[in-house]
Amino acid sequence: MKNLDQIDPEIAQLIKDETVRQRDKIRLIPSENYASSAVLEASGSILTNKYSEGYAKKRYYEGQQVIDQIESIAINRAKELFGAEAANVQPYSGSPANLAVYFAFAKPGDNIMGLALDHGGHLTHGWDVSITGSFFNPIRYELNPQTHLIDYDMVRDLAKKHRPKILMAGATAYPRIIDFNIFSEVAKEVDALLCVDMAHISGLVAGGAHPSPVPVADIVTSTTHKSLRGPRGGMILMKKKHRKAINKAVFPGLQGGPHNHTTAAIAVALKEAATDEFKVYAHKIVENAKHLAKHLMEQGFKLVSDGTDNHLILIDATTRGITGKPFAKALDTAGIVCNYNTVPFDPRPPFDPSGIRIGTPSMTSRGMGLPEMEQLAIWMNRVAENIENKTELEKIAGEVKELCNKFPAPGIPE
Repeated sequence: MKNLDQIDPEIAQLIKDETVRQRDKIRLIPSENYASSAVLEASGSILTNKYSEGYAKKRYYEGQQVIDQIESIAINRAKELFGAEAANVQPYSGSPANLAVYFAFAKPGDNIMGLALDHGGHLTHGWDVSITGSFFNPIRYELNPQTHLIDYDMVRDLAKKHRPKILMAGATAYPRIIDFNIFSEVAKEVDALLCVDMAHISGLVAGGAHPSPVPVADIVTSTTHKSLRGPRGGMILMKKKHRKAINKAVFPGLQGGPHNHTTAAIAVALKEAATDEFKVYAHKIVENAKHLAKHLMEQGFKLVSDGTDNHLILIDATTRGITGKPFAKALDTAGIVCNYNTVPFDPRPPFDPSGIRIGTPSMTSRGMGLPEMEQLAIWMNRVAENIENKTELEKIAGEVKELCNKFPAPGIPE
């Protein structure tokens, strides 16, 4: 970064500091990952200089000969990878992608239905603090209090009672496989549009490690980072009959010009995700998560739903006599990065909840496997037992750094 060092050494140094942090710590936030050097090069390219309002062959600015090709390649790769009839790769991220669906198919005050935030849903599935819970009338389904699995009977009953315009499936903190076929049946019964938010699991779907919602959903939204290992961006997959409405909702409905450097990086990530190596990686994410969950339970941790089917694990820390926020902060001191998170039916407030949320995509990207999952469970138990012992936490951080040194992170120079 010789130019940045010269022009703005303060920002240059902070980027170097963040590079060290990502290199030397175990990153367990399930929505984070390591983009490849190729993805980073595309996202940091001169394509950021170009404005391209509109769509390929239908732009409002001239000079689109190259950009049209890049966006078309990204669209075609998304369609091929996920078996979709149509795709839009312009959303700036997952939340704007979801908002585009609402804008295209619902009016303010219409009923929309999604998983409650405190049961694992996302803000944009109709929560009060989100625009989706303010402009539309949210109907929220929940988890079964005994199993902590989606209560599909509740989904059906609420849908029949309220007949939502849009039925949203998908989650941001749900460790089990979602039955998209049941959601499809319910949507058809009440004449609702089924949208699946697969932001967290899109990489698993691409690699064949999780059932795909694309064949049964009207619309599928996703981020392009997380388990897909692309840049920070979004995309929408859809049936052909919905392409015009979605495209109009994204532009000019919600956005101006697309971020062309991000579009190019999405295309690169989609090409990487179509390889056999990525399929192995996706299955390894799940294998690692299941193994980690097993060993966490052996260390005495209580997991929501007693395990996982995907990349994500929710831990109820209160059974260890601690709560999520201080546990997450102690883990960070010990070189293990996660986020504190509510658990289903949590009596504690969201900013000081009972649990933490962890995932295996980043560790798996570094090549870590089953032995490392076992060691991680041991470290997390040591942190729980020494939550205020800074000396012990820093000792663990040193051990974590030694392990990380053995597994170079993609996209980060050694």
